[in-house]
Amino acid sequence: MNTFKPSLQEIHEIIKTSQGNTIPVYTQIPADLLTPVIAYLRISTKSQFSFLFESVIGGEKIGRYSFLGSDPYKILKTGENEAIKGDPLIALEEELRNVKFVPIPGIPSFTGGAIGYIAYDCVKYFEPRTARELDDPFGLPDSFFLFCDTLVIFDHIYQLLNVVSHYRSDSTDPKVIEYQYRRTVEKIRRVLNLLQIDHTPSVPQGEIHLNQSCTSNVGKTGYENFVTQLKKHIKDGDIIQAVPSQRLARPTNLHPFNVYRHLRTLNPSPYMFYLDFKDYQIVGASPELLVKVENDIVYTHPIAGTRKRGKTKEEDEKLAEELLNDPKERAEHIMLVDLGRNDVNRICQPKTVKVDSLMQVEKFSHVMHIVSQVSGKLRPEKNRFDAFRSIFPASTVSGAPKIRAMELIAELEREKRGVYAGAIGHFDFANSIDTCLTIRTMLFKDGVAYLQAGGGIVYDSIEEEEYQETINKLKSNVTCIDEAEQYYYKLQQKFCSFSTLQSLQNAFINEEFIFPAAVHKAMNYKSIARKGLHLQSQRPTVLHLLYCDPSDFPLVLSRSLNEGVFIDPQTNRAKKITKNSALVDDGQFTIRVKNCWLECVSTNAAP
Repeated sequence: MNTFKPSLQEIHEIIKTSQGNTIPVYTQIPADLLTPVIAYLRISTKSQFSFLFESVIGGEKIGRYSFLGSDPYKILKTGENEAIKGDPLIALEEELRNVKFVPIPGIPSFTGGAIGYIAYDCVKYFEPRTARELDDPFGLPDSFFLFCDTLVIFDHIYQLLNVVSHYRSDSTDPKVIEYQYRRTVEKIRRVLNLLQIDHTPSVPQGEIHLNQSCTSNVGKTGYENFVTQLKKHIKDGDIIQAVPSQRLARPTNLHPFNVYRHLRTLNPSPYMFYLDFKDYQIVGASPELLVKVENDIVYTHPIAGTRKRGKTKEEDEKLAEELLNDPKERAEHIMLVDLGRNDVNRICQPKTVKVDSLMQVEKFSHVMHIVSQVSGKLRPEKNRFDAFRSIFPASTVSGAPKIRAMELIAELEREKRGVYAGAIGHFDFANSIDTCLTIRTMLFKDGVAYLQAGGGIVYDSIEEEEYQETINKLKSNVTCIDEAEQYYYKLQQKFCSFSTLQSLQNAFINEEFIFPAAVHKAMNYKSIARKGLHLQSQRPTVLHLLYCDPSDFPLVLSRSLNEGVFIDPQTNRAKKITKNSALVDDGQFTIRVKNCWLECVSTNAAP
C-alpha cells in the first residue's frame, strides 16, 4: 500500500494557510531495481511527447536527481509557422503567471512545469538589431515546451523513486478539494502501474546500414573563410571575439533513444537529455549551465578554453596544465567571465554579483575545458524571465561585443542555427529556471542526425587550428553514432535479421496466417510485443510468437505449450523443437523452450 504525501487533511491545511493553488503530491518506492532508462521506456511507450534529464557533475560524479515525464497536459510551440509568434518568454510567463506553488519537504523543488528548448534564433526578440532574413534548414518551432505536472524523480543518493503529481485548483470548497486530490492520487497510481509492469518495452530499431559519412554545411574551406573574415573585423576594431559554427549532417537508421543510451555511457555530462517531440528528437550531453535561477539567485557558467583528453594520466595532466597556462586561452576565458558578470549585473543587485569559481579545469570524454561560475541576487523589480533575456545567448557561442558579433555570425552563416547554441531545460512551477547551453547536442529528424559546433575566434587565431577545434568538439557525438551503429549492426547480424522477419511474413501469408498489422507496418523485430501477440489464422490453430530482446535470444514460434519452431538466425530456416529441448549452445548459454516461454540456463546445466 502506497502512502501519499501530503495527505488530504494536510492539503486542506496547506490551502488555508498558504492560499496556494499548485501543491506537489508524491509517493516513494525503492529504486534499486529500476534505472532512469527503464523507467523512461515504461512510462513513455504510448506517449508522443516525453523527456529524460540526467546529470553527472563535472563529468565524473553522478548528480543526485534524474527527472523524466510524458503525457504533457499542454504543448507550447512558438515560431513563424506556429499559432503563437514572437517572444517565447512572453507566452511562457503568461502560462505560468497564475501558478501559486507550495513547496513540500522531502522532494526536490523541480516537480513540474515547462520542459523544452528555446532556439538560438530567438535572440532577435530580445535584441531586435540582430534580426536577419536567414535560410531555415529545418522548419522547426523557435521554441517547444511540454507542460508536465506528473514526473518521475530518481533520488540516486537514497535509491528512491518519487512519483509526483500536483493538486491544482483555486477552489476552497471541501468537496472540490477532495475531488481534485483524488484525481491527483489517481495520476500517481497510473504512473506507478506503468513502472511496476513485469517487462520493459523495447526500443524499435530499424535495420542498420554502416559506413555512412558526415556532410558539413560549409566544409573546411568555408569554415576557415569564416575565421579569416572575422579576424579582419577584429583587426578593424569592430569586435573582440566571435564564435562561428559548422553543422554536420549524418544519415542514420538508429533510433534516437538508442543513441542517447550510448551517449550517456560515452560522454557523461552535467546536463544529459533526451527530448521526444514526436516528429524530431533532441539528444545531448552539455557541459555548460546557461541560466539558472533559484531562490532569486542567478547563476551562469562560462566555459571557454579547450584541449583534447590525453591518452595517459600523465599526458592528461600535462594537457590540463598547458591549457591553464596558455595566454590566449586565459585571456579569452577572462574576457568571457567579464561578459558573464556584465550580463548578470544588468538584472542583479550590483553588490551581490560575484565570481564563485574561476578557471577550473573540467574533464569530459574527449575534451577538457576551463570553467568558471558567476552569480548574483535578482533586483526586486526583475524576475527569472528578465534574467534569461539578459544572459541569452551565451557569450561563449556568440562573442564580444555580443550584439555586433551575432550580426556578423548571421551574415557569415546565413542560416538559422535552430536548437544549437540555444537553451534546453525547464521553467518550473517553483519560479525557478535551470537551463543548459545547447552544445554537444544532436537533432534527429527524418533519418538524419545534425551536429553543430563552433569556436571562439580572436585576433591571432589560426584558421586550420580553429577548424580542427570544431572537429574535436564534434568528435564525441560522431563517435557515439558510429559505435552505436556497430553495436546494433552486430546484434542484427547475430540474431534475427530483417530478412528473417520478411521470410517469416511470407511464410505466414502462404500458410494463410494473418500477419499482425503493427508488425507488418514496422517490419522491425524490436517493435514486436514481448507477450500476448498471436498470429491469427483462418484455421483452428493459433500460432504464438515468442519474442525476447535479440541481444539475449533468437526468435521462437510455438503452436502449443509443448512444441514449436526455432528460426535459425544464420540460415533463416525453421527447426522443429519440443518442450525443454536444447536449441542453441554457442559457449555462453543454452536456450530452451519452457511453458511457451524462453529460459536462459548455463551451458553446464543438464540438457
